[in-house]
Amino acid sequence: MIIEKIGVVGCGLMGSGIAEVAAKADFDVVVREITIELIETGRARIQKSLDRAVETEKLTAADRDGVWSRIRFSTELSALADRHLVIEAIVEEMEAKNELFSTLDALCGPETIFASNTSSLTITDMAAATQRPDRVVGLHFFNPVPVMGLVEVVRTIATSDEVFDSVFSFSEALGKKPVAAKDRSGFVVNLLLVPYLLDAIRQLERGVASVEDIDRAMTLGLGHPMGPLTLCDFVGIDTVYRISEIMFDEYREGRYAPPPLLKRIVSMGRFGRKTGKGFYDWSGDHPVPLPL
Repeated sequence: MIIEKIGVVGCGLMGSGIAEVAAKADFDVVVREITIELIETGRARIQKSLDRAVETEKLTAADRDGVWSRIRFSTELSALADRHLVIEAIVEEMEAKNELFSTLDALCGPETIFASNTSSLTITDMAAATQRPDRVVGLHFFNPVPVMGLVEVVRTIATSDEVFDSVFSFSEALGKKPVAAKDRSGFVVNLLLVPYLLDAIRQLERGVASVEDIDRAMTLGLGHPMGPLTLCDFVGIDTVYRISEIMFDEYREGRYAPPPLLKRIVSMGRFGRKTGKGFYDWSGDHPVPLPL
């Protein structure tokens, strides 16, 4: 199955990264965003990443220019009509994703494969919104996409072997290390990671140790690159909360239930590094634990 023309819906952190790595791997890429302003923000993000790669001699200037020649931007979904593979990287809401795939189903040719970059929603529910459930897969990248090597390739009970194998090979062509996952909320990584993060918050609630000591214990004791509470700030406190709600709704297991402290921090608008405050204050040269 030929995959040469790639469509990416959404040009935020994930979408821009996916577009960048696909163009670096010589694929023809069309990125769709809803406004020119969002396109310009995404374009600037890609440009900054490519310029950094040139500065660090990971790309030549000629290679960078070649990447740009393979990326086009549009505000029209119809620009994706001729794509072999369309990857959505929009808001983590099932209704929005289903509406998108239903619209694309009518626009794209019957051979087009649809993929979702969701981290927690089930792919089967998206496939059911189309007339091609055998051609719908999960393709979960990790942030930052140009740096992180893993991709989870997710098959549903309806995904054809040919489609799955083609998307798996596409992931390898991007220079990634794909893993095969079944369609379970959270797939592999978040299925194991989210309970770990939530349990760290529960132990903080119970007064087992401070924010700083919990993180220090897990970095120095287990060799993790960062502690669970720091990681929450990097992922986004609101994102952790939303994913935990989705997974708890799916599994009804206590280990996926968001702790009260997590909800309170979200209510305060402390979403982590992106807002400057989460479990830590990130406004200075070094993160400072905040009172809870």
